[in-house]
Amino acid sequence: MYPAARRDEIVENLHGTPVPDPYRWLEGPDEPEVKGWLLAQEELFRAQAEPVRFKERIAELLRSGSVGVPVWRGERHFFSRRTPDQEHAVYYVVEADGTERALIDPMAIDPSGLTTLDAVQPDKEGRLLAYQISVGGDEESSLYVMDVSTGARVEGPIDRCRYSPVAWLPGGEAFYYVRRLPSTEVPEGESQFHRRVYLHRVGTSTEDDVMIFGDGLKMTNYYGVSVSRDGRWLQVSASEGTAPRNDLWLADLSSSPAERPELTVVQEGVDAQTGLVFGRDGRIYVHTDRDAPRARVCVADPADPSVWTDLIPEDPEAVLTDFAILDDLDRPVMLVGWTRHALSEISLHSLETGERIGAVPTPGLGTIGGISERPEGGYEAWFGYTDNTTPPTIQRYDARTGETSLWAASPGAVEVPDVRTEQVTYLSKDGTQVRMLVISPVSGEGPRPTILNGYGGFGISMTPGYSASILAWVEAGGVYAIAGLRGGGEEGEDWHRAGMLGNKQNVFDDFHAAAEHLIATGVTTSAQLAISGGSNGGLLVGAALTQRPELYAAVACSAPLLDMVRYELFGLGATWNVEYGSAEDPSEFPWLWAYSPYHQVREGVSYPATLFTVFQSDTRVHPLHAWKMCAALQHATAGSAPILLRNEGEVGHGARSVSRTVDLAADQLTFLAKHTGL
Repeated sequence: MYPAARRDEIVENLHGTPVPDPYRWLEGPDEPEVKGWLLAQEELFRAQAEPVRFKERIAELLRSGSVGVPVWRGERHFFSRRTPDQEHAVYYVVEADGTERALIDPMAIDPSGLTTLDAVQPDKEGRLLAYQISVGGDEESSLYVMDVSTGARVEGPIDRCRYSPVAWLPGGEAFYYVRRLPSTEVPEGESQFHRRVYLHRVGTSTEDDVMIFGDGLKMTNYYGVSVSRDGRWLQVSASEGTAPRNDLWLADLSSSPAERPELTVVQEGVDAQTGLVFGRDGRIYVHTDRDAPRARVCVADPADPSVWTDLIPEDPEAVLTDFAILDDLDRPVMLVGWTRHALSEISLHSLETGERIGAVPTPGLGTIGGISERPEGGYEAWFGYTDNTTPPTIQRYDARTGETSLWAASPGAVEVPDVRTEQVTYLSKDGTQVRMLVISPVSGEGPRPTILNGYGGFGISMTPGYSASILAWVEAGGVYAIAGLRGGGEEGEDWHRAGMLGNKQNVFDDFHAAAEHLIATGVTTSAQLAISGGSNGGLLVGAALTQRPELYAAVACSAPLLDMVRYELFGLGATWNVEYGSAEDPSEFPWLWAYSPYHQVREGVSYPATLFTVFQSDTRVHPLHAWKMCAALQHATAGSAPILLRNEGEVGHGARSVSRTVDLAADQLTFLAKHTGL
């Protein structure tokens, strides 16, 4: 039934453990044998595929469009919006008189839909706009600068700017940014790393850019950079890969030149994440999880930035996510955003004392994104809001009246189905309480076909949000559950660390326990239970299907990490050993070996129906993980449930066009529906 895949006798001895790797040959995407195997898998997937369900309904629900939080520069503001028929969101400027103009339309740049807008940053006056675009899903951002008034491009492309922040100096004449060294200057295989911070003067050659930071530091470092509104203070941060900690420096640009800033240490060698906001009152506001796993806000004097005083102390239950300062008031206030067990709220505090004086009204129990203020101060704030049945909206808060009002809605009118959402609490294997959102039809009882989704990594929280595929599944009679596993950020940094490195098995235990809870409470049965996850969530479901194959009927595993012995050798894997550990380290190898899904596949086991979905241009997680795991499962399974691979070209790990999103979601839901009986 399955395409032939040779098994090689490759066994490496790692720290005294024999590690077989029979499908290593699948790591070479350009090899004719690999291409032939992928073609055969494509034919198998198409032959097995049912008539695609859900596609029209998902497309319809995505016609809500979307809208982004505004960024203010004087009387101008900038924002993104996607209308019902657009493949990508468009970035706009709105003038003081309300005139709106499109600045960047990815479809106008590239009608194929393969170009994505990765990042934008207006200068401090709103006259110039730095923006980054990439093509075909490779996320290899090129940086450009546009004149906002004319739309003319004045700079770029500047290449090697993936994940680069842009920090403008006042006047728009120069900015700090992060760029990788040329591949000719780094060892082979390391071209994705070796970032540096540069100062670039607009209109000059990048050859003249001055490197101001990063030389001699770790290859896998990521850097952050920002400049205060008045141009006096420069902040530079460095973190090793995706580590939940950073070093932080501050420079006074009034006493040292922009090309040679004298950086003083704010935090170095400390196991915490810290960032600075430069207040208009001359104080520094410090957002940190140092000695506060759920985070706090402190204040400091720029003259001595290492001495902090608590302003908003840590909350025992809620995680402090962001804040904004409104100071055009008799009594200036700070708006503080929190997530309490993954649900968002905003509290109101005295800016002077930190005392809580009220709350900001929000539309419901959902997710608030990015509280934004005017850089010069004011009495208004804007924030995004969404929940499981509400497409993205922008809310405006007026501190003079204490009222929140709808400022902008997603532009498309859609008929959203009625669903019931509840948050349940269950116990994991070790007795830890874990929370899970369960979205189900409003009428009727279970058990029903159910999809269980999770992530459990990198401190990322699973919060409520509008999802066309979830709504389409529930409308068809299914249940969709999202578990807030350890490894995520739902309960703060301690929760993250309880699921990383040597604690990774806790994540899988939390997931199995979620499945068992759904079965025990009559929501579903093993024969009706599917699991889905992408990226680190793909690792999650890969581990789940190998550890408890009898518990699950079907699996959708997208862009996954699955060979945890060799993951550091591909894509951005070397930046994640601070999350997972390294197979090169004899003390860390056993963690990875214990759960590495590819190495846990056993012959003669009846594995659940499994669909791997991967993206040929994925430069974060190489599709080889799914290719090797697919071959291993097809060889090993004793059951009749299919093991299939959907290999998609010209897209990557991140943003994609709406039509590509619809096709992928419909294929996944169709597969899961067939194998859970929906």
